[in-house]
Amino acid sequence: MERLVRVLIADDRRSAREGLRALLSLYPQVEVVGEAGDGQEAIRFVSERQPHLVVMDMQMPVMDGIEATRRIKDRWPEVKVVALTIHPQYRTEAIAAGADAFLFKGDSLQALQDAILAQVHGLSGRTG
Repeated sequence: MERLVRVLIADDRRSAREGLRALLSLYPQVEVVGEAGDGQEAIRFVSERQPHLVVMDMQMPVMDGIEATRRIKDRWPEVKVVALTIHPQYRTEAIAAGADAFLFKGDSLQALQDAILAQVHGLSGRTG
């Protein structure tokens, strides 16, 4: 039996969060454990809800996704982060902050699905 992978979605746009939730709901091995509207909220939810993976928008209010990724990876290095943005200049910063994958919001739905599922499959094979 595959282990259930817990996912947190962090994006300041509700429509983006809803779309990601709908996409991830297609996979029985994925459970969306929350939606954060900014980086600070994402950090709090990681602490409270203990997701295995965060789908993180890079440009958000209060605390951006770069800083939130850095703080999450510093405190919980085992949590995977898939960085999402419309701005190509964030790629280097996101990877330096510890993001495990980087995607553009304009990428195909298939690319997004593949990146998330690659992380999910890596996690679902772990024990514990």
